Amino acid sequence: MKKIGISLAVLSMFAFTACKDKTKDVDKEDEMMEETNMDMEDSMNEEEDIKVITIALEARSDSKANGKVTFEEKDGMVSMTANIEGLQPGTHAIHIHEKADCSAADGTSAGGHWNPTFEDHGKWGDAKGYHKGDIGNFEADDTGNGEISMQTDEWCLGCGDSKKDLMGKSVIVHQGADDFTSQPSGAAGARVSCGGIIQ
Repeated sequence: MKKIGISLAVLSMFAFTACKDKTKDVDKEDEMMEETNMDMEDSMNEEEDIKVITIALEARSDSKANGKVTFEEKDGMVSMTANIEGLQPGTHAIHIHEKADCSAADGTSAGGHWNPTFEDHGKWGDAKGYHKGDIGNFEADDTGNGEISMQTDEWCLGCGDSKKDLMGKSVIVHQGADDFTSQPSGAAGARVSCGGIIQ
């Protein structure tokens, strides 16, 4: 009888220990599931905080210049990358203009430089002043391809701030270089490519 009693006690201990281990495993699984869900929520929130708009640039002023511009906003910063082809080799200006209207054959329907702070035209970041649309110059290679990138916290995508919001504006590529001095637009020549910043 004593042997049977001891055996039952040992079996009970094993069963209790096994149950405790299973409970620990379930708790660990629950913790892992919670962590995974939290990670997924965090990554979704991160994705929600990123805005991306890509626009097409179309040829104007009897040129063949075309391409695309991508704007990405994350953590209060807007990055812009423009890729253009069909240009004459050399230096070209690129600006943000005040209207997303590229309907005119010469691109003049896009209006003047976007200048919500009413500054003089100048080089981006110049202490004397510059337009919010004064991006600057870039080089087109021998095959007519060019690229320019920049990043700033002075722009936003759809934030509603009239001094920062790019929506409803346009990107204009010019035939020549911006001299950063001539008013009101840097004497950059004809508008050879245009794309409205719209969703």
